[in-house]
Amino acid sequence: MTDSPPNFGGAVSCFAMTTASDLFGREKALIGMIHVQALPGTPGGKLPVADIAETAAEEAKLLAEAGFDAIIIENMHDVPYLRREVGPEIVAAMSAVGGAVREAAGGLPLGVQILAGANRAALAVAQAVGAQFIRAEGFVFASVADEGLLEEADAGPLLRYRRAIGAEDVKILADIKKKHSAHAITADVDLAATARAAEFFGADGLIITGLATAEPTALQDVRQIGKEADVPVFVGSGVTPDTVRGLLEHADGLIVGSWYKKDGLWSNPPDAQRASELVAAFRAARD
Repeated sequence: MTDSPPNFGGAVSCFAMTTASDLFGREKALIGMIHVQALPGTPGGKLPVADIAETAAEEAKLLAEAGFDAIIIENMHDVPYLRREVGPEIVAAMSAVGGAVREAAGGLPLGVQILAGANRAALAVAQAVGAQFIRAEGFVFASVADEGLLEEADAGPLLRYRRAIGAEDVKILADIKKKHSAHAITADVDLAATARAAEFFGADGLIITGLATAEPTALQDVRQIGKEADVPVFVGSGVTPDTVRGLLEHADGLIVGSWYKKDGLWSNPPDAQRASELVAAFRAARD
């Protein structure tokens, strides 16, 4: 990361800068993504919340024992997703899951993501369960996601909501040109300009991804944003033991939700051996 402040349109961000050490207690972090089973009220929802929370807690314990540095929970099984707004049943269920995961994770930092782009719901859950961060989609600029048009950037409403509920200790990691989306309407705004805008609007960290879940994140994108950003930069998709070293040279953390699962498929249960292999590769690169 550079020593100079971010610049967007000649203006300098007025927000205090967060470091990876502030979030995770270390300069480089491996973050395990737990894909929570389908929640009540969704098309795939079949299990009671207690069973969903127990399964997520077991996965959190596996990740903690394998040596991951942090955990994030996400409602990825809730397909098809709603745009921005989810019902109170989702917030309640994710809060129950988050509490169980936090207890099982042995004190690891915890994050929350609620799809699709339900950032205020994620923030409310994070505050309720004592999580340290959220992953936010659609923080700056508009895009066309598979859920439809995300026409309003969420930075303004989200930061005001964070202030209103007293959750300013919860950090916001913002996806830049989020995956599973078309960005033709912002084709004249490149990845670096989008990242600078997110910094200027108060993101505490930036997440760079491939085009879809488990798709590799381009090394040149991570290199470019890692060089220019003054907030931590995270890789958000497609990490494998073979790509850890190259990515970690330029990123402050790696978010992994597919490779450590059986056969590397996000919807499968976790594989303890694969989780250990990933941690070993990460530590070798970090150390």
